Amino acid sequence: MPEQTPSDSRARLLAERARLLEELTEGIVAPDPMTYGSQAAAATQVFEQQRDLALRDRNQVHLEAVEAALARLDAGTFGTCIRCGGPIGPERLEALPWAAHCIDCQRIVARGG
Repeated sequence: MPEQTPSDSRARLLAERARLLEELTEGIVAPDPMTYGSQAAAATQVFEQQRDLALRDRNQVHLEAVEAALARLDAGTFGTCIRCGGPIGPERLEALPWAAHCIDCQRIVARGG
């Protein structure tokens, strides 16, 4: 597998940022007023609204990770783990160009460390 260049990573990050911004600008539809006998429909609408809000929150966090990766590219620290300072594996950056941690540190962070 050919190694990613900074310009390859930048292009992928910019495309991901554009996708996320588009999704974040889509409105969340409020549930319709509940009418008598439509509790199941109202419950479904509330569930869908809560799901959309959760997805919006996840997209916002993901956008922040993408923005941080672009900042690391500009600073010349892209591909360096922000926890241990070691290199982030090229396969990891290929899969997740916004990755801020090497795989070992990501495991520690995921466990709350």
